[in-house]
Amino acid sequence: MKNIAISIKAKNKPGVLSNITDMMAKCGINITYTYLFIEKKELASIYMELEYVENVERFIENIRNFVEVTGVEIHRSMDDIYGKRIIIIGGGAQVAMVAQGAITEADRHNIRGERISVDTIPLVGEDELAEAVNAVGRLPRVQALVLAGSLMGGKISGAIDEIKKDHDVLIISLNMPGSVTQKADLVVTDPVQAGVMAVMAVAETAIFDINKIRKNKF
Repeated sequence: MKNIAISIKAKNKPGVLSNITDMMAKCGINITYTYLFIEKKELASIYMELEYVENVERFIENIRNFVEVTGVEIHRSMDDIYGKRIIIIGGGAQVAMVAQGAITEADRHNIRGERISVDTIPLVGEDELAEAVNAVGRLPRVQALVLAGSLMGGKISGAIDEIKKDHDVLIISLNMPGSVTQKADLVVTDPVQAGVMAVMAVAETAIFDINKIRKNKF
């Protein structure tokens, strides 16, 4: 049995996804990740990562037999291509500096065979930032969250507590006023260094144990 990733092009109409997933369930195939979006008004694209596919060729042929399906392709998984994700949230200037450190360090490890990607969003406002932190728990492959701002607390700290209940995500905060620094696993003053340390903490090619410095400030 194999683990595979596929993309399916299909007509955008009710019941198509249900029919496909019913067939997968009957074949004993488990869906580990899926994402659906509308490319055009009449055409949808479904990306899936699957495990326990017994016969790949027969499985692909079964999907092509659905009249609504217009095409099927097999891919490498998002984990293989984009790998671990680091999310950077906060003020534009701070986010940019953290991203500079993270991207530079990720490049060094990705050349050596790692896969680490960096996502950023500059935001202002307690509600907006708390909502973004909460949303991290709905994103796949996130290994670390860096909070890059000049003042964070309140609802944002509450969102960190919610994330930590159900997800093993490293939280790094810049050194700033507010209760977020009390919730973070690591507090770093230099934004570039915060980005570098986020990558080092999740990279398998780095000799770095975050547990030895957890709850410290730098």
